[in-house]
Amino acid sequence: MPAAARVPGVPENSTESPVHPANRAKPASTPSATSRSGTPAPPNPFARRAPNGLQIAETEPWADETHPSGALKTALALAALGALCLTAAAFVPVSPSAGPGFASWPWLALLALGPVAAAIVFAACGKPGVGGGLVLGLAALAPGRLVLDLQFAVNGPLTIRPELYLPDRFLGSSTVGAGFWLLVAGQVLTAAAGVLAWRALRSHDEPERRRWRLLVPLLAVVAGAGLLTAPVHSDNGFLLARAAFEGPWPALGGYLLLAAALPLVAVLALAAPAEQTARGALGGLAAGAFGVAAPPVLAGLFRDDLHVTWGPVLALAATAIVAGLAGTRLTESAQPAETGNAELPSLFWWRLTTGLLGLATAVAALIGAIAPQVAVTALNPGATAPVSAAADSPARWFLLAAAVVLAVPAAGVLVPKTAAVARPVLGVAWAGIVLAGTAVLNTALTATQAGNLAGFGGAAAPVFGYDLGAGAAWTFAALVLAVLAALAAVGTGVVEREDAGESSVLSNVLTPVAAGAILAVAAFGLPVFAVPGYVAAGLWSHLDTPWWGLLTAAAVVVGAAALATRSRPKPAAALLVGAALLTALHAAELPLVGGSLGDASPATGFWVALAATAALLAAAGMAVAGGRRAP
Repeated sequence: MPAAARVPGVPENSTESPVHPANRAKPASTPSATSRSGTPAPPNPFARRAPNGLQIAETEPWADETHPSGALKTALALAALGALCLTAAAFVPVSPSAGPGFASWPWLALLALGPVAAAIVFAACGKPGVGGGLVLGLAALAPGRLVLDLQFAVNGPLTIRPELYLPDRFLGSSTVGAGFWLLVAGQVLTAAAGVLAWRALRSHDEPERRRWRLLVPLLAVVAGAGLLTAPVHSDNGFLLARAAFEGPWPALGGYLLLAAALPLVAVLALAAPAEQTARGALGGLAAGAFGVAAPPVLAGLFRDDLHVTWGPVLALAATAIVAGLAGTRLTESAQPAETGNAELPSLFWWRLTTGLLGLATAVAALIGAIAPQVAVTALNPGATAPVSAAADSPARWFLLAAAVVLAVPAAGVLVPKTAAVARPVLGVAWAGIVLAGTAVLNTALTATQAGNLAGFGGAAAPVFGYDLGAGAAWTFAALVLAVLAALAAVGTGVVEREDAGESSVLSNVLTPVAAGAILAVAAFGLPVFAVPGYVAAGLWSHLDTPWWGLLTAAAVVVGAAALATRSRPKPAAALLVGAALLTALHAAELPLVGGSLGDASPATGFWVALAATAALLAAAGMAVAGGRRAP
């Protein structure tokens, strides 16, 4: 064997063939392997070596481990305790004022104990990665489920959880029982188990390219959208069934956390270095979603006064597909080196999906801005709906402008010559739909709640019923499509970065980018106009449905600014232009929304938004100029 190809740990002129380091008494380290501090790195007991002596890292550092570590055993124990608490909550009343609406305890026990039992079995059978991944997926939804359970303590009669709480009489309020604390303990223990499982399974290895990188997150978004709809249809006078956006803040916050966690955790699961962990995390995510969506479906099946709705069924179908995909091979097969153009079709389909989703979002927002937000139904024969009830939302022009802002880059993504620049803009501009859409939905929700409550203010029976109209439905659809478009844009950006190579740091734009991000957060936190008798929304001035849109827009601008400093000049400039469009759209609320209300005057947020727009545009110009000067 030549000296240059000599394998460390094998004597020269020896006929011994290289063996896996795990089978050697003392694994040898690679001379060139160093840590970040410059000192020799410790030997990797799970590394394998090629015939030329080079060390090849395993994609799964625990590939030869067949027994769970101590930390993972602790995580499984905590997850089991959490599942037992959730099961006990099905037997112990969550409130002394009301009990379960049907015999739900067998189903709740199965939904709570089944995934944890599967995790323990996988870990005991030599697949600790799958078992720990199941715990990670379950723990990812625990915070949202915990916030959802807080509704029992805040205002129990408004809770839509017939599997645990269904009053048989009118209740103004109710106290919590031991079952509520068992629910809280179960979710806290599950979250703690997830933290320990993450510490036991974390790895710094680079993940392999995964299959289903687009399909699984899209299915997760669909499942999240299903959870935001009404859990059941109710003919029961003591159960007011409504969608998440119409409910109290614990229910809205819990469902929004669940809807946001589903696609986020799906993306993170696919990015796990180990295939087993990725599979387990997707399975645990599906099991956790089943625990939320299945009980209302069961309630609709077992009770005559409750009916199944499409939202939970859609969530169950989407997560069932995710669970099925988790059972398939997730790592893509290695492509030969000579097929260097194999990524082009993938990038084409990613861009096509992103552009079409962006256009669909813009169309849905356009219809939502034009269609009526409130539907008025005459409850008495011969009654005529009042004309004032058909008034449009003052934010409809705001939503229309956001649709136009999104449609332009969406169309640009479909054109090959402009796709690389338009895609980053679309990756930021989608938040404008959320910003304007939540403002439009706030008008619809306020009108329906006020109109229905007004009918019960006197002794006379209500004459009209007020429900969400077609405009509200299309606006909600635009919000869901906007999130889908954002995920597709992120996936397209990942593929583009892989094709372009490593990114560079744009040090010449750090100051204006930081200034623009700070000013943007301040702008979204302050009202942009002032009207006598009207309180405009802000991050810390008026917490309502538009608050979620403002928070989303502020987070997207900050994220785009941070990513721009790590991107190549042209994509960085496109990201900053998209962020500037968001702040400019926020400033445009003065004429678009304030003009509809009358007597509107500029407020502090308007001037700060203009300053943020100027700073971000200046940073974009500096990024382009810096790219031209670069060699």
